[in-house]
Amino acid sequence: MELKGKIALVTGAGSGIGKAAALRLAAEGARVAALSRTADEVEKTCAEIKAAGGQSIALTADTSDEAQMRGAVAQLTDTFGGLDIVVANAGINGVWAPIDDLKPDEWDKTIAVNLRGTYLTLHLTVPHLKRHGGSIIVVSSINGTRTFTTPGATAYTATKAGQVAMVQQLALELGRHGIRVNAVCPGEIETNIGANTDSRHREETEVPVIWPEGDIPIAGGKAGKSEDVAETILFLASDRARHITGTPIWIDGGQGLLR
Repeated sequence: MELKGKIALVTGAGSGIGKAAALRLAAEGARVAALSRTADEVEKTCAEIKAAGGQSIALTADTSDEAQMRGAVAQLTDTFGGLDIVVANAGINGVWAPIDDLKPDEWDKTIAVNLRGTYLTLHLTVPHLKRHGGSIIVVSSINGTRTFTTPGATAYTATKAGQVAMVQQLALELGRHGIRVNAVCPGEIETNIGANTDSRHREETEVPVIWPEGDIPIAGGKAGKSEDVAETILFLASDRARHITGTPIWIDGGQGLLR
C-alpha cells in the first residue's frame, strides 16, 4: 500500500474518472475525502471504499462556490487532520456551439466550473499541503492541449488549456514547498459526461479529419476507461513520481496524434 498514511481529496468523485481515482487511491491505503455536488453519488463512492476496507468521507460542494468549498475543506481537515494529495477533477463539458451562438452565460458557467473551480480547489488546499509537501493532479483533457477539432467546444478547450497553464505556473511556485503539480489529459474515456453536453449547430463548426484515418490506435478504436486515468493519477500521487512536476500526461491511446 504505497499511499498508507496519506490523505487525499478528490473532486468530482461521484462518477467517472473522479470515482475511479478515489477508489484507486483508497485501495493503496489513502484516506479519501470524496467530493461532489451530488450527495447521493459521492456517498455511493464512499460506501464502496468502506466496503473494501478503506476510510472515506463524503463532501458535498459546488467547486465554483467559495463558501461551500471552504466548508468542505474544513470538514476534511477536521476529520482527517491534514492533506497530502489533491485531485482536481470536477468539471463540465458545458455548451458546445459556434462562437456567435454561444451565450455569455453559457461561457461563464463553463469557465466558472472548470477554471474557477480548479482555482478554488487549489487556493483552499495549498495552505495544508505547504505544511509537509504533497502532490496535486489536475484533470485536464486532450481538447485544448493536443487537439482542437471538437466542434464548438471553445469554452471547454479554453478551460482545459488554462488548467495546464496553471499546472506549469504553479509547479515552479510551489516546488520550494515540496509540492508537485501535474496534469492528466485524457482522450475519449467511457464516462457519462458526454450525456450532459449541450451541442448546437455542430455542422457549422465541424472540420472533418480526413488524414490519417483511424482513431485510438493502441486500443483498436475503443475508448479508454476511467481506471486507465486513475492508474496514472495514482502514479503521480505516489513517491514514484517524486521527480515529476509541471508535466501534462496524455492518456489517449494515441488518439491525439491522429487529429
